[in-house]
Amino acid sequence: MSSKLAAEISSVVRDTDELLEKLLPDPKNLGDEKLLIEAMRYAVLGSGKRFRPFLVSAATFACNGDRQRALHVGAAIECLHAYSLIHDDLPAMDDDDLRRGRPTVHKAFDEATAILAGDALQAYAFQILAMPETHPNAEVRIRLSTALAQASGALGMCGGQALDLSAGSAERDMGWIVRMQRLKTGALIAFSCEAGAILTESAEQRRAALLSYGFDIGMAFQIADDLLDIEGDEEEVGKRLSKDADKGKGTLPDVMGIENARQYAEMLVKQAVAKLDLFGAKADLLREAAEFSLQRRN
Repeated sequence: MSSKLAAEISSVVRDTDELLEKLLPDPKNLGDEKLLIEAMRYAVLGSGKRFRPFLVSAATFACNGDRQRALHVGAAIECLHAYSLIHDDLPAMDDDDLRRGRPTVHKAFDEATAILAGDALQAYAFQILAMPETHPNAEVRIRLSTALAQASGALGMCGGQALDLSAGSAERDMGWIVRMQRLKTGALIAFSCEAGAILTESAEQRRAALLSYGFDIGMAFQIADDLLDIEGDEEEVGKRLSKDADKGKGTLPDVMGIENARQYAEMLVKQAVAKLDLFGAKADLLREAAEFSLQRRN
């Protein structure tokens, strides 16, 4: 990772954390709902890589947009992403005890509180998008909300999770795995990129290019995650490894072989980078981010 990319990611992490700290409800002086607010904050604050907010910021920069507005969209995405992780970790789903090097929310609190914290964070994501600070134009806020709802709903992330839960019931081929991962992981990453064009009311050609770029790096990101599940260090990654193999779930490294999957991910990154040509040098951070999606160690 170049020093420029590292500095920009660090800046987005810092600014996103500060914004989330301000935006999330404060548990002080609350009654019985205090535990719920604490669980929400535990899930969101102080532990994320903020890769999706970085993508919003970099895509917005490529479209000559306002960084503060991008940070608001990134904060909304982090709330929704945190909700998905809380529910993904539940005993009824992947049944994980560790996330980002810490006990999962249902372990740190309890299962019922975890479910409610996820529900509340999902709702709060759209509350953030509806704020005038996200964009002064209500039409833009509606477009952002609609696109995020599509990316996270039954034909996006939730649909991908439903497919993932059924993965161990039968042998799955490459096409099925690609579709599942495109929905479960790729849709939210693609929206993070597309949001830059929506925020700036850019031409449809730019929106389509960023969306397609996002799906490509989302798939590469997931392959890297699958490879880490096989080859990574559990302490460095911050979660239990080999869980896909333990549950008999098919992954691209499993179906294609490790080296073929790695080469496929490299091809996806090259394909993604080619889609940024119309943005010129303004998209250099996105180009580096595509490479980083393969090189990450956690």
